[in-house]
Amino acid sequence: MSEPNEATFDIVILGGGSGGYAAALRAAQLDLSVALIEKGKLGGTCLHNGCIPTKALLHAAEIADQTRESEQFGVKAELHGIDMTAVNSYKDGVVARLYKGLQGLVGGAKNITFVAGAGKLVGKNVVEVDGKRYTGRNIILASGSYAKSLPGLEVDGERIITSDHALTLDRVPASAIVLGGGVIGVEFASVWKSFGVDVTIVEALPRLVAAEDEESSKALERAFRKRKINFKVGKPFEKVEKTDNGVKVTISGGETVEAELLLVAVGRGPNTAGLGYEEQGVKLDRGYVLTDERLRTGVPNVYAVGDIVPGLQLAHRGFQQGIFVAEEIAGQNPAVIDEAGIPRVTYSDPELASVGLTEAKAKEQYGADKIKTYNYNLGGNGKSQILKTTGFVKLVRVEDGPVVGVHMVGARVGEQVGEAQLIYNWEAYPAEVAQLVHAHPTQNEALGEAHLALAGKPLHAHA
Repeated sequence: MSEPNEATFDIVILGGGSGGYAAALRAAQLDLSVALIEKGKLGGTCLHNGCIPTKALLHAAEIADQTRESEQFGVKAELHGIDMTAVNSYKDGVVARLYKGLQGLVGGAKNITFVAGAGKLVGKNVVEVDGKRYTGRNIILASGSYAKSLPGLEVDGERIITSDHALTLDRVPASAIVLGGGVIGVEFASVWKSFGVDVTIVEALPRLVAAEDEESSKALERAFRKRKINFKVGKPFEKVEKTDNGVKVTISGGETVEAELLLVAVGRGPNTAGLGYEEQGVKLDRGYVLTDERLRTGVPNVYAVGDIVPGLQLAHRGFQQGIFVAEEIAGQNPAVIDEAGIPRVTYSDPELASVGLTEAKAKEQYGADKIKTYNYNLGGNGKSQILKTTGFVKLVRVEDGPVVGVHMVGARVGEQVGEAQLIYNWEAYPAEVAQLVHAHPTQNEALGEAHLALAGKPLHAHA
């Protein structure tokens, strides 16, 4: 330290979420000194308000559904209700154990100084926290995101809530409107329906999870209809009014929907306001930090990672970006991250999992006449029959070329996306994957079967 009020490091990281702490841990492994600054809890949104707690709720929802449906498997059980105090205790326990583990990892790294407090960029290489300045030979901006609302839609935390509030609800509402049919919206709708809530999704776009392949969206919509989850697509929100018993939402065309709660799930915005970024020359677009493919901001030695960088707002994207920047600073010249190669999973019932290009994007990129697709129905997969799930594996390939997109729908298909990522990122041809042996009976076989069929030698399916 040069003076009591100042300290200098190889890297100063503003934000201790997925991207920030991954960068810190990798940099420490590379013998770089790091100051990791976080105003909230280490782990950020994913660990405390996103990925982990929501998936714990989804698992509790799965248990509720399995209990209701147990008799079809010859097991007699009865669901007496949902004890939200106990559900929250289970969820919070998972988060607490992971948080403790992460604190141990960061605290045990000799090259990382953890700084608790709200940081602000006050110089091109200086972050200030509570009057103390931390100078970095390199700066990584990793300040994360927040749950967005819409103009004129005031979140009160009681009747009109965000996902942050939904994660701490101490009761199961009788009914709920979910504003937004993206990943967050359909996951909460799925949980609440399993808990016995009357759910209606309102989405301005023409289909649910519109960023996914259209066939995946349609399959999810069919499944939601079967589960009696109501949804209204192509219906922009107009206004919300509070009623004696909850809320009344008006959507385009004057149609109204009433419920006990309104969950605002219209996406997440970048946490960049008031942090001094623009004052130091960092370019923003609608609050997002603009970077090049190597995550450089344009200000020398200042990088950005995670949800503040335009693109997929996923924890594993943040992890990879954090690792990438740490290695870039260390002079290792890592390979540029292919955004299309980042796996995507929606953990609703059924799950959606994908990697690579949608059919529409592939046709746009390569030409419609160059794209071939194949759908393998999970009805032909033994493990899927055992689980009583329906869905498919869809492959998108360039004619006489590699597979450029894998799209899956069905229970637990998120667990299969690892192999799909390898297929896409290694530019595998169907015949190459067809040579691999997939264990039987597993859902993973469905990936193998689809590639066998696309290679012209189907086993349990038609080519």
